[in-house]
Amino acid sequence: MLKPTKGWISLNLGDLWQYRELVYFLTWRDILVRYKQTLLGAAWAIIQPLMQMVIFNFLFGNMAEISTGEVPRTIFTFSALLPWNLFSKSLSDASRSLVSNRGMITKVYFPRLVIPLASILSGLVDFLIAFVILAGMMVYYQVSVTSTIWILPLVILFTLVLALGVGLWFSAWNLHYRDVGYFIPFLTQFWMLASPIAYPLSEIPQQWQTLYMINPMVGVVESFRWALVGGDPVPTLALILTGGISIVVLVSGLFYFRRMERTFADTV
Repeated sequence: MLKPTKGWISLNLGDLWQYRELVYFLTWRDILVRYKQTLLGAAWAIIQPLMQMVIFNFLFGNMAEISTGEVPRTIFTFSALLPWNLFSKSLSDASRSLVSNRGMITKVYFPRLVIPLASILSGLVDFLIAFVILAGMMVYYQVSVTSTIWILPLVILFTLVLALGVGLWFSAWNLHYRDVGYFIPFLTQFWMLASPIAYPLSEIPQQWQTLYMINPMVGVVESFRWALVGGDPVPTLALILTGGISIVVLVSGLFYFRRMERTFADTV
């Protein structure tokens, strides 16, 4: 017997395990649909970060002449683009997920959280493809991995946690206010420029670094790059802010999403 949720405390996260096969199905479906009827297929997962890298290297390297230390600029930029693109794509897909699956929402019962979760997980495929290219670049430039590479899974996890948390807020809002669909591209573009992808954290004036590190992607990008290729250690404050903000955003997003879930079918 189905019972409506009451108040703010009923998350029922155990339902996700009961519907794990649906999560798998939707994730696989999103992967197949993404490159259906495309000429280049999964090659787009490589082309996008490569083109971004070329543009950033020209602007921040050739034009601004910002130093990347001992790390080759190509590796410096491309390694930062991987976690960023994982976050950006996951956020965009999760924000559109409920609107894109409106037919399922109105026809059958299942935990609606399954939909944004599946859209987040599907982005890992593009990330893994791009990561293989990064590994090839590191071999070409003779850049050795560091002893802290074991941190990478944790950094990826926090990337997905942050993307899911923000995505839950925006996916629920998107059903009520379609302006969200126009706002997301603007947000991700601004957020990308406000993250240390093509420039190191050290380029930010010391008096502004604490305020700058409130952006949780600062800790994600810097940690990913440092864990993989080394460079300047990541400030402890950046790690604390990234972890704390990511968890707060996810937990608040879960409560808000579950609170609004009862209105999804009527809103669509």
